Amino acid sequence: MASAKTAAALQRMRLDSDIVAERRVAATPVAASVPTQRVPLNVVRQAHAANAATRRLVEDVGLAKLEAFTTRFYEKAFEDPKLDAFIRDHGEPHAKRFAAWIFEKLGGGNVWTAERRTRKMCPFSAHGQDFMSAHDRSSAHFAAWHSPKRDPQVWGEHFHLEDCRVWMRLHFWAARETGLFAEHPAFMDYYVRFIGHFVSVYERLAPPFARESARWSESPANVQAYLDTKQMPDVVDVSPREALSQLPAAEHAYTGSSAGRLLWPYA
Repeated sequence: MASAKTAAALQRMRLDSDIVAERRVAATPVAASVPTQRVPLNVVRQAHAANAATRRLVEDVGLAKLEAFTTRFYEKAFEDPKLDAFIRDHGEPHAKRFAAWIFEKLGGGNVWTAERRTRKMCPFSAHGQDFMSAHDRSSAHFAAWHSPKRDPQVWGEHFHLEDCRVWMRLHFWAARETGLFAEHPAFMDYYVRFIGHFVSVYERLAPPFARESARWSESPANVQAYLDTKQMPDVVDVSPREALSQLPAAEHAYTGSSAGRLLWPYA
């Protein structure tokens, strides 16, 4: 049986504006244009919406480069003891699906939706309970919470702040290694804020840490210390209050919405 906290987290995820929009799959054509200045985060009624500028950003990168990036990210995630516990099966096409989701959410076409329509779902068991493999974002994360690889003491719990911070650091590190920061700075400027927006459905306190997570891999010392231990002691077991106090004031001074969506300073 799912705990009350897990059930509440799942319900919040199911009602999230972005996930509801994904279910509707509004396939409105987006006109292309070249962004000439910083692209504001395009959020409409608390859900991210593609527009001409975001489409141009993602098309400049291309689906193949996105897949190279997400493949590198999953290579890192599979080797990280914290993140890998959430990933039941390395054999699923995680990187391909994630790249397709990014491409679609930014206006590149309904490649992720098309894949979901043909995706096979498989049953699996964990700790004496039966589940189905993922068919959308909410079911994917529910399955991750109940991965049989997780410690029984935390099995079924939703993602916590430290999980999200480790995830974002490795994610943006993979983007850096595949050249996205250097070769597509306009895309990455938007993408960091894009992830800051979406991460809030998994943990409401996580959005202010998106920029810090992107900066983390700029330091070779940070990366080497992680490679030596596969640990992030400045993140794990650090209280949210202490973690926020370590951010620049402009990044931890955020405001909330009635739905718990934390947007500022990610606009």
